[in-house]
This record gives sequence, structure tokens and C-alpha cells, in this order.
Amino acid sequence: MVSGAAPYDALLLVSFGGPEKPEDVVPFLRNVTAGKNIPDERLVEVGAHYAQFGGRSPINDQNRDFLAAIREDLASNGIDLPVYWGNRNWDPYLVDALGKMKADGITRAAALFTSAYSSYSGCRQYREDLAEAVSDLEGAPRLDKLRAYFNHPGFVESNVDATLAALADLPDDVRREAHLVFVTHSIPEAMNERSGPVGRAYVHQHRAVMDEIGDRVREETGHRYPSALVYCSRSGPPSVPWLEPDVNDHLTTLHNSGVPAAVLVPIGFVSDHMEVIYDLDTEAKATAAELGMACERAATAGVDPRFVAMVRDLLLERAAAERGEDVDRKVVGAVPATWDVCAPGCCANLRGPRPALCGSD
Repeated sequence: MVSGAAPYDALLLVSFGGPEKPEDVVPFLRNVTAGKNIPDERLVEVGAHYAQFGGRSPINDQNRDFLAAIREDLASNGIDLPVYWGNRNWDPYLVDALGKMKADGITRAAALFTSAYSSYSGCRQYREDLAEAVSDLEGAPRLDKLRAYFNHPGFVESNVDATLAALADLPDDVRREAHLVFVTHSIPEAMNERSGPVGRAYVHQHRAVMDEIGDRVREETGHRYPSALVYCSRSGPPSVPWLEPDVNDHLTTLHNSGVPAAVLVPIGFVSDHMEVIYDLDTEAKATAAELGMACERAATAGVDPRFVAMVRDLLLERAAAERGEDVDRKVVGAVPATWDVCAPGCCANLRGPRPALCGSD
């Protein structure tokens, strides 16, 4: 291991997980909804859209590709560091990944979450699951979470180029009148209110990314495209307020206002997993087609080399900070780099406190 990665002797990729065959779908959804007393009949209904894709989510394959790209990037830059992978809700589970790390002699690892923003579901819930995974594993490695990376240039710039490419795919006669529709996963309004150390970080961070991409697109095209932040994948009882508007409702509003075209920019997601290929590529594009609206979807960061290199940046900056060295934290836009260690109550669990790693509480 080169000194640049010390004190870390491994990197752990922490992700959500997804079913890989039809018989996995309901057990996977049981894991996702554990503690919410949702009957299997409802889970079968919720999981029906997986059938359109052979009962298989693309997320695990995309994580395998991401892992391979990270390993290649680290090795090509002289960083001899093993990279492990564990999921919250499906195989390979976090507890199994940590058990393998312990067996391999790993003592301290940096953890990268496949969620770029601050929220309970995108950060603290992962931290809680890590705490649960190590609770019965004596001698488990110490884990340090790498900071939120929504405003790292490797993430933002890959989204800028994807947005430009999607705009270029629109018909010439409607391109200039198109709107940019920035999409992320909806969460309960109460979760947004308590996201980050002081609240509302989830929406604030997304808006900062939206604004930065919009500015970059204007610089490249000489035209300011109207933009909006919208949401997908709402779930839960109708009585609970979630962030709005829904992407389909927003497309309808644009159409009714005479807008002829839209580009969907999925800034809330790092790869083309189910919320992207179903909620956007299937449902939202069907809505646009019914409305007669031209619609293209920008690619997610995926394995864009700049996004992959970002992982190395985050690892080395955190390692330097742990060694007490000055740190160059790369960011773009109006929001500064986020914290390394989550403060007490950061992205609080609305159901009450649970043990969580990688924080000061």
C-alpha cells in the first residue's frame, strides 16, 4: 500500500442492492421494507415492474462495473488497495463483506456510499446498517465514511456532458425551447427537513447541482435553458407529504404551457438502476410520448472516468486529513465541501435514534 492511502488498508463500496432473478424480488422488497408491516400481497404489486426487466435490477451489475473501474483506476495510479463491496438489502450483504475484510486482515477502511447527497435514506440509514453489521463481528475493521460528493467536479462534470449530449439528441426544431428537468428520488418532507446537520440539506444540495449544471450548459451553448427540480419514486401512504412535483406531473405542466421538449437529468442517481430505467425511461418517457413532447434522458455518471477518479480523490483527501495534513477538497458550485464526520443528529432517523457508525453520535 502506498503512503497516500494510509491509514486505510481497504476501500468498501456500500450500496443498496437489488434482485438478480424473479424469485429474489419479494424477498428483496421484504428487506427494503423491514419493520413497516407491509404484506407480501402489496410487495408483489410493488415489484411488478421488475417483471418488465426479467425480474432483475441492473444495480448489482452496475456496481460490479464500478468496482472494476475503481480497482483499475487505483492500480494505475500506484495505489495498491483492495476494494470490497457490500449491500444493505441484497447479496453481497454488508455483514458478509465485513466478515471477509476481517478474515483478510483489514483493520481500517474508507467507505464510499453510492448516494451523493445528505439524507436519512441516503446516508444515516447506511451508517445504521453498518453499525448493525459490525455489532456481532468481533474485531471488525474500523470504517470511515467518505464525504458526500454531489458537488465534486467528477460527478458534476460527467452530468454536464451527459446533459449536453441529451440536448444534442433532441430534434433541431425544438431544442432551443426545451426545458431541463432535473430528477431525484422523492423523500418525505419531514426527512428533508432533518437532512444534514441543520436541516433541508437534501433539497439544498440538489438545487446547487442543478444550478451548476445549468450554468455550465449555458456557457457551452450560449443559451439559458429553463430548469426545475422534480421527483420520482414516491411511496408510502398518501397522508404523508413527500417532496413534489412528480416528474410526470411536471411534464404535463410543461406541455400545457406550450413547452415542446424536455431533457430528463437524473442528478439524484449515480447509475442507471431501477428508478432510472423504470421511472424515467419507461414511465416518464411514456408520459412525454402521450403528450407529444420530445424527450431525451441524460446518462448517469456510471463509470465515466471522471466519476471513477473522484473516488480516488475522496479517498486520498480523507487519508491526508486523518494524517493531519492540509487537504485540497475539490468542489464546484456555491456549496462548500461537506463534513468528514457526521454531527450528532445529522440526517436524523424519524422513527427514533439507532446506533450508527461514521459519526460523532
